[in-house]
Amino acid sequence: MNEIAAFNPTGAEIQSPDTMPHSIEAEQQLLGAILTNNDVYDRVASIISEKHFYDPVHARIFEIAAARIAKNNLASPVTLKAFMEDDEGLKELGGAAYLARLAGAAVSSFAVRDYAQMIYDLAIRRELIALGREIADKAARVEVASEPKDQIVQAEQSLYKLAEQGKSDSGFVSFLKAVTGAVNVANAAYQREGKLSGISTGLVDLDAKLGGLNPSDLLILAGRPSMGKTSLATNIAYNIAKAYKKGIRPDGTEGAIQGGVVGFYSLEMSSEQLAARILSEASEISSHKIRQGDMEEDEFRRFVEAAKKLESCPLYIDDTPALPIAQLAARARRLKRTHGLDVLIVDYLQLVRGMSDNRVQEIGEISMGLKAIAKELNIPVVALSQLSRTVESRDDKRPQLSDLRESGSIEQDADAVMFVFREEYYVEREKPSDDNLEAMAVWQDKMSRLHGKAEVIIGKQRHGPIGTVELSFESQFTRFGNLAKAWQNNAVEDY
Repeated sequence: MNEIAAFNPTGAEIQSPDTMPHSIEAEQQLLGAILTNNDVYDRVASIISEKHFYDPVHARIFEIAAARIAKNNLASPVTLKAFMEDDEGLKELGGAAYLARLAGAAVSSFAVRDYAQMIYDLAIRRELIALGREIADKAARVEVASEPKDQIVQAEQSLYKLAEQGKSDSGFVSFLKAVTGAVNVANAAYQREGKLSGISTGLVDLDAKLGGLNPSDLLILAGRPSMGKTSLATNIAYNIAKAYKKGIRPDGTEGAIQGGVVGFYSLEMSSEQLAARILSEASEISSHKIRQGDMEEDEFRRFVEAAKKLESCPLYIDDTPALPIAQLAARARRLKRTHGLDVLIVDYLQLVRGMSDNRVQEIGEISMGLKAIAKELNIPVVALSQLSRTVESRDDKRPQLSDLRESGSIEQDADAVMFVFREEYYVEREKPSDDNLEAMAVWQDKMSRLHGKAEVIIGKQRHGPIGTVELSFESQFTRFGNLAKAWQNNAVEDY
């Protein structure tokens, strides 16, 4: 405690590097200002708490002062003396006289926020040092239950939490501030092309229903096999990545002003297969032809040109199978930290691993984890999901919320639930025999009406309407697009 005894009120100096980073003078100046003028506390309460003080005596002084001020009671050297008479640490510094010295030596209150920020920054440095020591200590101990890859995930998670400290714990805000924020969001949507509050999917009618993909939202995209879940997710990912433009946002930060950086967890398909699908869409060459290498010279040239354009697209694919939810979150944090991240897509939810042995509880843990990632990273997360076989037993095979596998937790955690449905797929399999001409004529008429059409049924949306969006579907390119309406005189938008 010699540093405190040599109390120098002229300024705040950081102590020598051979000790843990701290500044006793900054702590003394801040406490002195609070004890002199209790109104100062409200200006620093959002920045620091007692845990950020290096000296434990200072931490207790701040804690007691904060508690009294919170009850609208006076916090001064005289009132704090009654609560700290038996404090051994304070006795070493001179007891009640030290409290009086703190208040008497406070220069002014105009710099309290600067002092508070310095105390906070130094506390973070100390936590970094402690975290580094903890990581080194764990790595040095060879234990069967603690694999190195698990330690890396834990270390990344701890570092990210430390980096994000103070960003999300904003507490209560006034209604004025909340209204201002809402107006800013509406203004940004009004100014943005397409009048969207979120990131455009590239599909006009779907954007109109959803308002784009909005930050902190978990969107479930579900469907039976062969309905095109992965194709639609891939199309959306490609549309967002190719539209990416970086600049200064309305709030003054640098980031995506159009489109975005996309992270794609492909737990079912390899990254090469996924890339082939995207190349098929971009080059307008059948994915079958690409897979077989059966291309004409002009097609191959188009294929290479599309590949060159895609090189600059900020689309990152992780095809690690059976990825645990904790590692999925850690990798998403790392991607955001290194390259930025505006949208995360998971294909598909049932292939992510949880910790529980009970399947229903495991799915609940995964859906909650995905929602937590969306809120923590402030990005939309689109998770694909399988549907139960009960759909196939109904005459009307349009999916509904109850068809979601382990639907309770998924339905509860999701901000929006969408179903991909292509009636053409089912009607095609009902083809009558060639000798039944009447049935064949009815079937052909139905197929012509349904050909190349798909539906996205929005079964739940927390912030908007439910309903059905019609899209076009080109199976040879595995591509969904905007469906031209009759009143548009067959004009096709975008595609």
